[in-house]
Amino acid sequence: MELIERLLFGSESLWGGGVAHSVLILALVVALGVMLGKLKVAGVSLGVTGILFVGIGFSYFGMNVDEHLMHFLKEFGLILFVYSIGLQVGPGFFSSFRKGGVTLNKLAVLVVALGVATTVALYYITGLSMTTMVGVMSGAVTNTPGLGAAQQAFSDMHAGADAPDIATGYAVAYPLGVVGAILTLIGLRYLLRIDVKREEAAAGQDSDAQKDLTTRRLSVEIVNAAVNGKTVAEIRDLALRDFVISRISRGGGSPELADASTALHCGDRILLIAAPRDVEALVALLGREVDAEPMVHDKAMISRRILITKPELNGKTLSELRVRSTCGVTITRINRSGIDLVASGNLQLQIGDRVTVVGPELSVAHAERLFGNSLKRLNHPNLIPIFTGIALGVLLGSISFWIPGIPQPVKLGLAGGPLIVAILIGRYGPHYKLVTYTTMSANLMLREVGISLFLAGVGLGAGEEFVPTLAAGGYVWIAYGAVITVVPLLLAGIFGRFYYKLNYYTLIGVLSGASTNPPALAYSAEQTSSDAPSVGYATVYPLSMFLRVLAAQLLILIFG
Repeated sequence: MELIERLLFGSESLWGGGVAHSVLILALVVALGVMLGKLKVAGVSLGVTGILFVGIGFSYFGMNVDEHLMHFLKEFGLILFVYSIGLQVGPGFFSSFRKGGVTLNKLAVLVVALGVATTVALYYITGLSMTTMVGVMSGAVTNTPGLGAAQQAFSDMHAGADAPDIATGYAVAYPLGVVGAILTLIGLRYLLRIDVKREEAAAGQDSDAQKDLTTRRLSVEIVNAAVNGKTVAEIRDLALRDFVISRISRGGGSPELADASTALHCGDRILLIAAPRDVEALVALLGREVDAEPMVHDKAMISRRILITKPELNGKTLSELRVRSTCGVTITRINRSGIDLVASGNLQLQIGDRVTVVGPELSVAHAERLFGNSLKRLNHPNLIPIFTGIALGVLLGSISFWIPGIPQPVKLGLAGGPLIVAILIGRYGPHYKLVTYTTMSANLMLREVGISLFLAGVGLGAGEEFVPTLAAGGYVWIAYGAVITVVPLLLAGIFGRFYYKLNYYTLIGVLSGASTNPPALAYSAEQTSSDAPSVGYATVYPLSMFLRVLAAQLLILIFG
């Protein structure tokens, strides 16, 4: 019994209660928290936030770890978490602002702004401290990086001191933040009088964002005399649109490959790959759409997706590789992070891209050797960019700068600095031959370990104050959190439907992404067979995450 007591409650003769004690407590908190997070009530679970509640329970009953050790683990876990998120969203962060994505991101900014405005209004109405209100806001929108950013900002302002009420507010508001978001999406369906069958049929058809994030293949017969005899390159300049001709059939003959110098003549049939938004204009320019099946199923040509795994190809453009002349194949599209891109000549390749090549079987095999296509090589982690990026992120986060009207100098902190550096490295690293690719499983492991350490540290630090705070009236914070959850989503949902005319399934995906709420996305995706909710979520998630982190810090710096 004495051994168990020393392991659970520590020993005063050892620093921090002893290494075995600290490791045991952290391991138990994380393991039990993950198990708690998997329990579902009415189809809703706490997820990884279960770790926070278990940590609170351990701390309340006196099972804790050394304060300095806990502080280090919490901050290091936060850095790992936000950095891995930045690497994940980086490649799509700037592309999410293209064309139709701007509309969806405007709506997401409105959701964040309404949430901040509601928080400030409750701050003045209730008289609660801003640290409490920021914790409640972060819990209400299930945004853990915002919680970390707020705690880091408060610590910077007060010489390393912690504000337990930030974590307490987060823990109190989080459960209803998950449930409230889903209930609001359900309420919007009835409030907006959504015709489910009609919305399902139209899902994704009118979404500009959807049209930007995919490609379409079709067969066209050349009938326009104005393009007769012109080369593919000349037609591309004339159309002012990116497209790739996968193969061409002349006079009903066998399909053959085409390149920029291939001349098109009336009666030729081509297999064309382009963005959906460009299809109508290209068909109008070239001729008429015909059945693509005969060309697709020609046995002389095969199509195969090849994985880019050779580091020397990272950052090179397709035109630099000259695969048509060296391998005898045509690259028609590139799949990056689940998104199909048209294979234009100025597109830079990245490690982990999957290129679709078309050509004879021997030529395709030659292309495989050129690109690598080795999963084993990708499984080897690239640690240099990760830790170099973390170091740069910490440096950036430590730089102070002044914002007019704010009495304290502002820092991006250990949440904002690594997040911004990771986004920039994820987006621009390949331009400078920097291999930033990590497998999805490796990124997820890094992220989960980081958030587990962070939540365990937060919970263990907040446990002693949690129950007394609830008993002293903290339960009212649940209602405040519900207001911050529901009001912005409700108002933005009505605005997005009537002003932007968004499809319902795209709309609820955007609202889920603006709330950085994975359970809400899971609910949204279950309501339709289309991927409109997922596209909406992915389009606005990077900017929403960045704004949530920044808003939490600014509220602390201005009012805290």
